[in-house]
Amino acid sequence: MIRKLRPVIIYFFFAGLLFSSCLPTKNNPDTCILPAHSHNDYEQAKPLFEALDHNFRSVEADVHLIGDSLFVAHGSKEIKPGRTLCSLYLDPLKKLVEQNNGSVYGNGEEVILLIDLKSEGLPTYKLLDSVLQDYKSILTSYKEGEKIQGAVNVIVSGNRPYEYMKNQTLRYAAYDGRIEDLDKNIPSTLMPMVSDDWRLFFSWKGQGEFPSHEKELLDLFVMRASEKGYLLRFWSTPNTPPEQRNAVWNELKNAGVDIIGTDEISDLQEFFMSR
Repeated sequence: MIRKLRPVIIYFFFAGLLFSSCLPTKNNPDTCILPAHSHNDYEQAKPLFEALDHNFRSVEADVHLIGDSLFVAHGSKEIKPGRTLCSLYLDPLKKLVEQNNGSVYGNGEEVILLIDLKSEGLPTYKLLDSVLQDYKSILTSYKEGEKIQGAVNVIVSGNRPYEYMKNQTLRYAAYDGRIEDLDKNIPSTLMPMVSDDWRLFFSWKGQGEFPSHEKELLDLFVMRASEKGYLLRFWSTPNTPPEQRNAVWNELKNAGVDIIGTDEISDLQEFFMSR
């Protein structure tokens, strides 16, 4: 048992170093890029920029295929004219990269644009693939199983066409896996991230002690993801009250979960900076 736990302990040590370190940018040496994800980012007062102003590493946009455009909205009834993936995210990101010497924050670090396909997977992805080619100068690409790092790593979630993406020899987007994919030996150049619903695996909502068997399960997920080179993220973690939400964030951070998501951008930044 001790022998099995030792790699986990070593990983937690280095994960702690990563979480406590600041990544200075050229424009602002005091800026720390946080292992944080802006869930449903398009619902913020300033989509994209709110998250970047708070030094988040990752933002999320839900997209719907309407005609020959990709509109950003949670549901199809919430689609509004002009709110497209290009106007809200890709165009501003391209401008920032051009202004900041080839990266979003100006320090050479890659940021994540998680695109959740809400409409039918294959046609939506095919249009996305075509759109992304117009922004290839700023995007991480994947060619014949090799990653070529760019300023923005697009990761596709939601209705993901796995077989189609797997068979592409050149992609400008990667696949967002699920916990069930951890043991399928999918290369990290196809699936760099594994995301799943917290509620499917954990009953704890941040009140009282984290049950030991659930903590061990979280540690196991972290270890498996780390061994395969995947980033690990959960959605639908408890959000209220703040005390319970912070308790869950603390367990995620201590376990070494790579990306912590929220709708409350300022609160998550404060959580990280206070630690």
